[in-house]
Amino acid sequence: MFQAAILIGIYSYIIFALGLLGLLYKNTIILVTIIFIVSVFLSRKSLLTIVLHSMVEYTSKIFEINSISKLKKVISKDKLRSLLTFLLLVQIVINLIGALAPERAFDALWYHLTIPKLYLQSHSIYHIPGGLLYYSDMPKLVEMIYTAALAFGSEITAKMIHYFFGVLSLITIFLLGKKYLSQKTALISVLIFYSNPVVSWQSTTAFVDLGRTFFEILALFAFINLLANKQKKWLFLTALMVGLAVTTKILAIFSVVIFSVLLIIFRKSIAELVIFISISILIPLPWFIFSLLNTGNPFYPLFSSIPLPQGFDFISSLKGFWHSPDPISPIYIIIFPLLLMMISKFKLPFRVISLYSFLAFIFWLSLPPSAGSRFIMPYLPAFSILSAAVINFFPNKMIQKYLILIVVLISLVTIGYRSQANSKYIPVILGFETRESYLAKNLNFSFGDFYDVDGYFKNKIKEGDRVLIIGSHNLYYVNFPYVHESWLKDTDYYNYVLVQNTDLPEKLKSFKKIYENRKTNVKLYSK
Repeated sequence: MFQAAILIGIYSYIIFALGLLGLLYKNTIILVTIIFIVSVFLSRKSLLTIVLHSMVEYTSKIFEINSISKLKKVISKDKLRSLLTFLLLVQIVINLIGALAPERAFDALWYHLTIPKLYLQSHSIYHIPGGLLYYSDMPKLVEMIYTAALAFGSEITAKMIHYFFGVLSLITIFLLGKKYLSQKTALISVLIFYSNPVVSWQSTTAFVDLGRTFFEILALFAFINLLANKQKKWLFLTALMVGLAVTTKILAIFSVVIFSVLLIIFRKSIAELVIFISISILIPLPWFIFSLLNTGNPFYPLFSSIPLPQGFDFISSLKGFWHSPDPISPIYIIIFPLLLMMISKFKLPFRVISLYSFLAFIFWLSLPPSAGSRFIMPYLPAFSILSAAVINFFPNKMIQKYLILIVVLISLVTIGYRSQANSKYIPVILGFETRESYLAKNLNFSFGDFYDVDGYFKNKIKEGDRVLIIGSHNLYYVNFPYVHESWLKDTDYYNYVLVQNTDLPEKLKSFKKIYENRKTNVKLYSK
């Protein structure tokens, strides 16, 4: 898994380099990707080999089988393990259905996909000024991979990449859990994590949080290995994984602090602390330099005039556990009192995970309530392993069984909830509904989603035209030449004006209305 993570990071920076050189052309990306894959195949182990080997090896370990007869024997011998595996596989399939549908999630259509699409259209990575796509300068490890995905296919390719980050996270959770717990208990930890509605929802979007989750759990895995055998390579891998997490989402800078605290407590080495912080910051440093050169601020839009969510509200943040549209599993709250009873008896790995989880929770509470449950998701693997450990070591067998029953029931509820939510994707996936019809019915036009529902813009706007867009917020599905009001310059040419959910500005009254769509709240004006 560590090799897979490193290769993912390398590939992301290859795309970043192409963008800085102005070489983000479809054919160039395809050629470079082929060369990268071939090079990896010719090396000792390929990314594909690593991933497939891990999936096959550890799936077979779950069952301890290599034949149908052994499978039957295992099922009859251990019905609980079979049930846990079955529930997990059902959730994996249900989430896959959502991942195969056209994207409609707000943040994906706002910047996770729109910025890579603009990079592709300009064949370069550049600063996008204005108050809409201000995240264009922030570290974007996963969005770089999405840039390649859009060159190869559509947003569904990007969604599948995010979905597989979730699957890789499952494998990593199982590996870490299996190292200190039984296979059955490791499976429980995996099921606890994947039964979080927020994880299921994220698995169906082209966000980046599951990518960060993958790197975060690998960082914790490496740190525990460092304490176990004291080999310096694990210090470097911890720092490298945290650095990749920061490059995925800058909020992972909290993890630099968390692991620094853990190093001070458990290693007491200033030299190791300096090495860790240096490597953790070195990995995203090219992006910080890019931002500094473009904006004068290495962390833009942080510490800038751009209005970002602020404020601290302890109660509102806690409500994110259960009042969010896709909340956190209640199992963590149920198990928390039992954890307090047992924590003093835990061995070192679980004491480390406990402190890591506590610090992560404190940092999450410091975020604005609007951050929501997905911002704590990268730490849920640790919460899940800790919860499984409490179940495994709890002395009262009856309570132990009740806790396992609760885990199973939560999984069933998540399966029911996500089955209903994802059922609407099936017609468009199977071709019974057109992509156009699906998006016209499911996009939120009142929130600024744009889509050419009737094909008017496709037929009207020609290659030499340019549309000034006013009011639209989520621009991923704009497929014609345009400039948005947020980055419009005085010298920019445009011969059409598109307004959505607003009126034509007074200074543009010379433009005449030629089109209106009441469904999308869009009007088009021409000179």
